[in-house]
Amino acid sequence: MTDILIVGAGPVGLTMAAELARYGVGVRLIDRAAHATETSKALVVWSRTLELMDRMGCTQAFLDAGLRAPGASIRSGGTVLGAPRFADIASAYNFALMVPQRDTERLLTEHLQTFGVAVERQVELIGFTEAPGGVAARLRHPDGREESVRTPWLIGCDGAHSTVRHGLGVAFAGAAQGDDWLLADVRLDGPGAPPPDEVATYLHRDGPFVIFPIPGGRARVVATVGRTDPAHPRPDPTLVEVQALIDRRAGGGFRASDPVWLTHFRINERKVAEYRHGRVFLAGDAAHIHSPAGGQGMNTGMQDAVNLAWKLAMVVRCRADDALLASYSPERSAVGDLVLRNAGRLTDMATLSHPAAQAARNLALRFLLGLHAVRDRMATQMSEIEIAYERSPLSRGPGAGARWEPEADGGAPPGAGRAPLFVLYAADAVGGRALTARFPGLVEAAPRRPPDPSRLFLVRPDGYLGLSAGGSDWDEAERYLRALVPGDRGAGAPAA
Repeated sequence: MTDILIVGAGPVGLTMAAELARYGVGVRLIDRAAHATETSKALVVWSRTLELMDRMGCTQAFLDAGLRAPGASIRSGGTVLGAPRFADIASAYNFALMVPQRDTERLLTEHLQTFGVAVERQVELIGFTEAPGGVAARLRHPDGREESVRTPWLIGCDGAHSTVRHGLGVAFAGAAQGDDWLLADVRLDGPGAPPPDEVATYLHRDGPFVIFPIPGGRARVVATVGRTDPAHPRPDPTLVEVQALIDRRAGGGFRASDPVWLTHFRINERKVAEYRHGRVFLAGDAAHIHSPAGGQGMNTGMQDAVNLAWKLAMVVRCRADDALLASYSPERSAVGDLVLRNAGRLTDMATLSHPAAQAARNLALRFLLGLHAVRDRMATQMSEIEIAYERSPLSRGPGAGARWEPEADGGAPPGAGRAPLFVLYAADAVGGRALTARFPGLVEAAPRRPPDPSRLFLVRPDGYLGLSAGGSDWDEAERYLRALVPGDRGAGAPAA
């Protein structure tokens, strides 16, 4: 019973497996599908996810594969109501990186293979029970053979219809939005088409119409097409229908051609109350699904994985007490609530049906998006660099829980490399080394220079500020670290 079992090899499961493997933790990654995603699905990789990939060691591959979108526009017919730009985002990645999900999965699979881990395809989880010190799981292989395994931890990254979540019997609270939506991956040509590197949203009295750029000269078109009638499901859309929407809602002037994916979908907004149940965890769509407005679903799930992986690795490697894992659910559940709320608001705004409400919305947007501060706030929110853990049990002191700004790293990003370690930033190098020497498996040995010499900081392996204290408050720093140490070992004992 040495390997952690991860169910689901989409972007979230691949991220989880790669991060645990990078930290030297044995994993098995299974997926009942015969092959990886072949469609574009999730399209955007946001700034914060790219920053976390710097720790993972795979950012460049994504930058090489993606299309950089420097901004977005919100339009009403031929009128641009506002154009948020990403250039002023406080990140080296001040753009939306457009990468089809099939490529995201391919790149993450290649990254995972560098650690000697392969996805086990057509292997299905058919049941599990928690047992002393672990989980007993049953797997079915493609030839029908069943396998009984024991794993210390089970992680469900298996999507909206999660077998792991169903096995736990936990509620997936929420509801479906009432409209059917059209999705088409096509080529767009003509003088009226929006720039090929811009996300363009057209607000129309019949409903929203959105164009997302895709690498390779393609674009995704998304639009509402009417209320859902469960008794009469819509057939797949046609290129003629797509063109009719372009002409009516976007003002025409360009044509759609060469479709590679035409489908309808519905928006669900659902979430579990707790992401951890004993030795079983949920992440990504298994824990939360929401409107694709803002393009944050996949990013949020991948960030779930990064958050859990360093904590689980510390516990498995006996660097930290099991209590560290108690921070996963409150931290990521709060983020899930935030993303669900923001995406829901954007969808509600875009789908207003009353003409007077639509007119008022358009006037308000034109005014607000004329304000630099509002455009900046929208871009910052979309990029996810404002995500923070102020109320986390791991956050202590002024500003704790906030994203540590990468320009203050002073070296490789905290958490990079083969061991999950906190990084101490302290002006007093002698005092800092004395502290880190007492916690050799928990903190990087060499303290770094802080951006504010009057304070000391402990930065978590995922690049969030854990502790902010006075520059010589070594007792506070020691208390913070000692609280993480396994209860059966002293703070300075060697790691197992």
